[in-house]
Amino acid sequence: MEDRKPYIPPSTSLVEYSFKAIVLGVLLSVVMGAANAYLGMYAGMTVSASIPAAVVSMAVLRLFKDKNILENNMVQTAASSGESLAAGVIFTVPALVVLGAYELLPYWLVTVMAALGGALGALLTVVLRRAFIVEEKLPYPEGKACAEVLIAGDKGGSHALPIFQGGIIGAVYKFLGSIGLWGGSIETAGTIGSSLAYFGMDLSTALLAVGYIVGFNIAFLIFIGGAIGWFIGIPVLTSGMASDSMTMGEIISTTGTVWSSQIRYMGVGAMVVGGLWSLIKLRKPITRGMSAGMSMVRKKQGGALLPRTEEDLPLNIVLTLIVAFVVPLFLLYYNIIGILGTAVVAAIVMLILSFFGSSIAGYLAGIVGSSNNPVSGITIMSLLFTALMLKALGLSGSLGMTSTILVAGVICMAAAIAGDTMQDLATGYIVGATPKRQEIFEIMGTVSAALVMAPILNLLIRAYGIAGTASATENALPAPQAFLMASVARGVFEGTLNWAMVYVGAGLAVLLIIIDEILAAKGSNFRTPVMPVAVGLYLPFSLGVAIFFGGILNSVSRKLRRGKNESTNDIGVLGAAGLITGEALMGIGFAIMIVTGVSLKVGLTSSGLGLILLLAIAYWLVRLGKK
Repeated sequence: MEDRKPYIPPSTSLVEYSFKAIVLGVLLSVVMGAANAYLGMYAGMTVSASIPAAVVSMAVLRLFKDKNILENNMVQTAASSGESLAAGVIFTVPALVVLGAYELLPYWLVTVMAALGGALGALLTVVLRRAFIVEEKLPYPEGKACAEVLIAGDKGGSHALPIFQGGIIGAVYKFLGSIGLWGGSIETAGTIGSSLAYFGMDLSTALLAVGYIVGFNIAFLIFIGGAIGWFIGIPVLTSGMASDSMTMGEIISTTGTVWSSQIRYMGVGAMVVGGLWSLIKLRKPITRGMSAGMSMVRKKQGGALLPRTEEDLPLNIVLTLIVAFVVPLFLLYYNIIGILGTAVVAAIVMLILSFFGSSIAGYLAGIVGSSNNPVSGITIMSLLFTALMLKALGLSGSLGMTSTILVAGVICMAAAIAGDTMQDLATGYIVGATPKRQEIFEIMGTVSAALVMAPILNLLIRAYGIAGTASATENALPAPQAFLMASVARGVFEGTLNWAMVYVGAGLAVLLIIIDEILAAKGSNFRTPVMPVAVGLYLPFSLGVAIFFGGILNSVSRKLRRGKNESTNDIGVLGAAGLITGEALMGIGFAIMIVTGVSLKVGLTSSGLGLILLLAIAYWLVRLGKK
């Protein structure tokens, strides 16, 4: 996060809490949580709600005379928590159905896990805010984009024009793709000797915009991670599989299976080592942040006045609430496991890994944004530790797998909310919000969304079922992330997990760390942090290519702008923020239509049209960025 004065200075006090902000924030949290619960079960990913919530908030609050930018910021803070909580829930909880533990999910179980796990993630970020945003100054691309949306909307006039232009372009592009004028990606596949090869790119303006916002270096590293997996790993692993009779569709399907069952575990191994190394590297900033937080508590207790923009929730209150949230979760584990000592260990492991996972999620949100934060990868890492721990304590079979999902599920929800909270706090840092009030609103939005998660999931299970289970119907939901979690848990307890690829990924991470330290010692501007590469390994390759394309556009626009305008305010960022807004809003709209049975499909045609239009949008973004 670059040094810049807050849009609203600390000396200015505006209304941040209001009845209309609370009502609108809670309502949007529930609606976006519901839409993303379906989207995650259907496609294995969710759409970020921060920017769409900011736009909706501005549109609604314009109807009132007494409105301001900080009130808008509070609404998006609460609303985005619903989307993030939905990701944490759908990535893990349906795995209990896949494993056969439940046919329908108990309301009390899902609600307790979601409300307390999500709130725990929000609380854990209080000690990370100063470390990541103030000390490390991570870029938080989507948080920055959301702030630019809020500021441009507050200024009005021409300042908001690039956002609205991008919003219309992103929404129209998403609409045309969703009704079937082109596919979601452009792909090609073939053989290299006796091996299989694949290349593809998602046709997404939002991914293009994310790459533009994060910049070339990070986008390139994400691409490198994907290239290692798809240009090296898959040809090696598919050696001898090629045959003249294989169609392109069969090759795409086979390489996808190899990536899902093997390459992805390289990403998991890299994330484990990268996460540990990130915590080691960030131990001093985190310690300084915690010390500064305690210093703020002492200053406040001593009567000192703090700047409004430096007020976090007091750490003594945070620690008290953390303990208060862990106790009910311990009781939940004891109710399921039935062994006191094991339940105690499960609760302790959950708390430690929640902080670990929340730290990584908060860090990654600062690098690649909340939309592309690999929360499921963090969850797999936590799930592995948990499963091995519980297995060592004597749990086995169905009880061991169920207990693992319950612990990892809370960690996943905490990490999902932590990444979103840090992104929202980064937005607040730019616009001049009060962190303490944002942290309270985040918890409020999380608990509101938690109350509806179980009914929504059970509605989907009753209506469609989950593919591969007894409840599956003709249009069953794939729930890909939940199946992945279930397969990892089953693999540990049944001894079938692909440990070899986990070790390969861990070794790759160690190599990257060594290279990065050498580059750092030489003072190189180019670095090789592990996490972006691990993200590239773990995420679908076509997604990483789209982000890399956006990073290239950022580099091109910078070169065209050099010597003409060296301002840190890149107008292209506003256009990119609009593209994310438009696609996300349209994505949520289509999710709602699918749930309500509305179909606008007109039939699939060539993806060439989608590619041509995306190139035209890229040209528009570069022209905007060079101004």
